[in-house]
Amino acid sequence: MFIYTLKRLLLAALVAFAVSVLAFVLVRLTGDVAIAIAGEGARAEDIAAVRQQYGLDRPLVVQYVEWLGRTLKGDFGQSLYFKTPVTELIGDKIQTTAVLALLSIAFALILSIPLGVMAAVWQNSWIDRLCLGLAVAGQALPNFFFALCLIMVFSIGLGWLPVSGADSWWHFIMPTVALGYYVTPPFMRLVRAGMIEVLNADYIRTARAKGLPPATVVLRHALRNALVPVVALTAVQLGFLLGGSIVIETVFALDGLGYLAYQAIAQKDFPVIQAVLLMLSVAYVLLTLGADLVNAWLDPRIRVG
Repeated sequence: MFIYTLKRLLLAALVAFAVSVLAFVLVRLTGDVAIAIAGEGARAEDIAAVRQQYGLDRPLVVQYVEWLGRTLKGDFGQSLYFKTPVTELIGDKIQTTAVLALLSIAFALILSIPLGVMAAVWQNSWIDRLCLGLAVAGQALPNFFFALCLIMVFSIGLGWLPVSGADSWWHFIMPTVALGYYVTPPFMRLVRAGMIEVLNADYIRTARAKGLPPATVVLRHALRNALVPVVALTAVQLGFLLGGSIVIETVFALDGLGYLAYQAIAQKDFPVIQAVLLMLSVAYVLLTLGADLVNAWLDPRIRVG
């Protein structure tokens, strides 16, 4: 387990380094940072002065090394649009995004695991088709359109839930449903496939032959083993939710990292774009690493292999 953990940590460090390079280079390719700082109507002399002041006239490798050194110390620079340190700006927004992502992944698991189990137990029945239909609808329906439908019904029509903001838990209900339902289909299909495979295993037939109740066979013996691959998918989907909530946060005006990224892109706020991109990518890498380690702990075959 120690050797496996060491290898995964090394791989995660290399991926994080590659992500930092891409975050730095890709943002530079989207436009001239000096023009963004000086303003669109700035004179050539002013742009040249800004480029010299911020070290943008130096080689790209030198700029990257200096930026990485400051980043490792927690210094992401100053926001060009908000005129505040990027670290403080992200610190104010990250809680909203984290709460939304955790609530959405919990909603997806609560919905998908029972559906997957029912679809596997009653395979090829109308229950199975209904569960698969719900999964297909969740994958085919754009989350922003589903979010607008929720607003029309529960906010404008019934007046039960607030349309925007993040002042209370009521504000997170519709964003959680809209974002969580979007990631439900892969969980449901994975649980269904795993349960079908496990239910045909020899030890399940032995448990049934001993006269154990069907609920005990399904929930205690089959479901436990079928959920092992769900751990890895949960980490992957959680990372996706952290970075992919920009549309939902914009629709519901949630003041989180996704909405911050939208504002930064619209205003060409390069320091904020770099910081958000790097933080979300590193979070995704760490979540994937954690899932690999948990799977290796649960299934010794993984670390032996």
